[in-house]
Amino acid sequence: MTRLFAAIETGGTKIVCRVTGADGRQVGETRLPTTTPQAAFAELTEAIAGMIGDRPLAAIGIASFGPIRIDPAAPDYGAMLATSKPGWSGFNLVAALKPHFDVPIAIDTDVGAAALAEQAMGAGQGARAVAYVTIGTGIGGGLAQDGVTLKGALHPEIGHLPVRRVPGDDIASRCPFHASCAEGLAAGPAVGARLAPGERLADRPDVAALVTDYLGQLCASLVMAWSPDRIVLGGGVMTGSGLAPAIAGHMLAEIGDYGVADAVRRPGFLVPAALEHAGLEGALILARQADGRVTT
Repeated sequence: MTRLFAAIETGGTKIVCRVTGADGRQVGETRLPTTTPQAAFAELTEAIAGMIGDRPLAAIGIASFGPIRIDPAAPDYGAMLATSKPGWSGFNLVAALKPHFDVPIAIDTDVGAAALAEQAMGAGQGARAVAYVTIGTGIGGGLAQDGVTLKGALHPEIGHLPVRRVPGDDIASRCPFHASCAEGLAAGPAVGARLAPGERLADRPDVAALVTDYLGQLCASLVMAWSPDRIVLGGGVMTGSGLAPAIAGHMLAEIGDYGVADAVRRPGFLVPAALEHAGLEGALILARQADGRVTT
C-alpha cells in the first residue's frame, strides 16, 4: 500500500496542508484560515485524516511562522514562543498532532523550509550552502547547507540585523524593537509608509534606492556571517520587482575589496526565488527526511 507524506505550512492568515504519495504525486490539499491554534489544528487533523483515509501515513513536515522551537532535542520541540499572533504563544504544533498521527514529525521555520526547497529544486540548485531571504510583511531568512538547515539556540532572525541609515532617511522604523534594523526599514510596512496611496515601488526610484541599499547591507552581513554559495531572494516585496541587480550592487559596494569579493561577484550569486510555494515544498522535504531517520 502506498505510504503518504503530509506537508503543512502555517502562515499569519492561512494554513496550507498537502498530502502526497511516496512517488511525489499529490493526493490532496486543503487551505484553512489561521484562527485560534486549537480550532485551526482541530480542523487540520480532520482534513489530514480525510485525505489519507485508510492508507498509512509515513511522516509529517511542518514549515511554521515563528518564533518557534525547532531543536529536536528540546523538551518543548514544536512550541510557539512569544508571538504577536493572538493566542499562539506557547501552543505546541507537534504535540497537537502527535495524539492523532503516531508518525515522525519534523518542524522548521517557513523560511528554513523554503531554503531547503530552493536548494533542492529551485534557484539554489547545485549550491552547497543556500541563504534564503524573504522580504514581505517582515524579513526572515534561513540557511540550507547540504540539505540541512542552520539551527541552534533558536533559529536565524536576520530581519533584525542592524543596518546603517542612508543619510536623510528619517522615517520611523516599523519594527517595535529596533530603530534601524533591516525589517524596520525595508520590509513591506516600511515600503508602504514611504509610498503615497496608489503608488508602487516601481513608481518611486528614490524609495527603491533606499530599500535596495538596506537589503544590500543585509546580504553583505549574510555573506560575512554565513558564507553562502548563493543568496536567494523571495517574498512579496521582491515579486516582479526587478530589485535583485540593485541589491547585488549595494552588497558588493558594502563588501568592497575584502577577500570574499571574488566569490560573490560571480554570476548567479544573488538571484530571485524560483518556487511559488517554497515553504510547502520544504515541509515535504522535512517529512521525507523525518521518515528517513526512522525507516527506509
